[in-house]
This record gives sequence, C-alpha cells and structure tokens, in this order.
Amino acid sequence: MTMQPILDGTTTFLKHLGLGEEPFGVHYSDSKPENAFGPKKGTPISRELEDRGELDMQEVMKSFTCVMGSVWLARKKHGAAFISTEEYGCIGGVYYCSMMKPHLRFIEHYVSTGFEGTPVHGERYMPNPDAMREFMLRVNPREAPGKYCIFKPLSQFTDDEKPEFVIFFARPEVLSGLFTHTVFTTGDMECVVSPFGAGCTNMLGWPLYYKERDMEKAVIGGFDPSARKFMKADELTFTVPLSLYEKMLATLPESMFTHETAWKNVRKKVTRSAKAWGEEE
Repeated sequence: MTMQPILDGTTTFLKHLGLGEEPFGVHYSDSKPENAFGPKKGTPISRELEDRGELDMQEVMKSFTCVMGSVWLARKKHGAAFISTEEYGCIGGVYYCSMMKPHLRFIEHYVSTGFEGTPVHGERYMPNPDAMREFMLRVNPREAPGKYCIFKPLSQFTDDEKPEFVIFFARPEVLSGLFTHTVFTTGDMECVVSPFGAGCTNMLGWPLYYKERDMEKAVIGGFDPSARKFMKADELTFTVPLSLYEKMLATLPESMFTHETAWKNVRKKVTRSAKAWGEEE
C-alpha cells in the first residue's frame, strides 16, 4: 500500500474518532529533517566509559532533552523530532529508541532508589536497581537501522519512507475507540498492552519489542510521571505497527463507527470533551 490510501484512510478514521490532531509516524533514516526538534550534541557516552569511571554524569545531564519534549514541540509546530547516538539528550531515551546499547548502569539507580549519600535520590518508579536492570534487559531494543530516529506527522511521510509505527495522542473517549477498533480488527482480546516504561519506551521501545517477535500489538503509554509535562491533561499515547494500522483502516467500513452502536453516544462525549478543552472540531 502506498502512503496515499493510508493518509486518506487516516482522515476518515480521525473523523470517526472525533480527533483533531493527526497521528505521528516514526522511522529511521541517515538524514535529519530540516528544522527538526531534538537534543544538542552531548559528551560521548557508553557502558565502556561508565565501567572505567570516565563518565561525568553531571556533564552528561547538561545536554538533557526528553524525547517526549522534542515530540511535544514537533506536535505544536507540525514538524519533526529526532534523537541520535551523538545527539541523545537522555540516557534512557537513546536506549529505548534503539540508538545505543548496552544501557548505562546509572539509569538503574536513577529510575529506582538513587545512590545513597548523594543528591541522586531516584525517581522511585522501580523498587530497586535490580528490578530496573531486569526491565532494561527485557525491553532490549534492536540495533537502529539508521543514524536518526525520527518522529513526524503522518502526512509528512512519502512512499519512500513509510513509518514503522503510527502514534496517536488521545484522551480516554477517543482511546476507547482506538482500543475497541483494534480488537475488532484482530479478534485478539490481548492485542492492546500497556507495560511499564518511560514515555518513549511505550511510544517506541515496547512496540519495537513486540514487532521483533512478530506480535502485532498496540501499546498504550503516557503514564510516566516524568513525561506528563510534555502531554496534554488526560492525554495518553497509542502506538500501533504500520502493518496492523493498515488492517485497522481496511476494517473501518464494517466497524462500530459505521453501524448503529454505542459509539454514537461516546462520539457525543468526544465532542463535549473537545469543547471543554477548547479544541472544538
């Protein structure tokens, strides 16, 4: 399928959902889009440098840029966001977006209970460093197929650079439509998952995990407290692999959206929600 049927189907899908913002796609490329939002080049990082005690984390953090923050800017400006091995911004994001392996040990402490006797008290998202290490090794993103990991609006893709995944940003009523239609398309009651992870882990890291295992799964994310400042109130992410998304578009004519179902009542709530947030269709 070329991109045009996907874009046409997306327009129809968004009308059914009552969602005013088009989804983003993500892909890998050796070229960075012009005027893209992303991190500045940071000091070199690697597990090898960390193990030798040659990594100054204070220096590393000076160039901190959250993947979700870059995507947030791209959403507002209708542009692209990126991350690369050298322009990494976040030691977690560069791993989850498959731009660097292995992960730095520092993050095992930073996301859990920190380092005793230091200012790094930890985010307390995991109970201990061992649990966080197990999580990092479980996600275990593949090696990136390009120099840059790029996020941009779906309409900016061409036939020569199709997205691997499609990412929606939506509130619960719209999410109920995305969730239910995914189940309708697949017939699989477990086709939508929401494992623990950072904002970018669920937006890309976990979707990559399932794709590498030939599992067509949609992933709900956005529960990471650190990423909430880069998302609208009550908003979450919903990522689907392109292969599944194409199937979802193909089943729209037979879906709840085009028949007499309870979706009509939900759709009215979507409209009320848009008005309440000043985002009228």
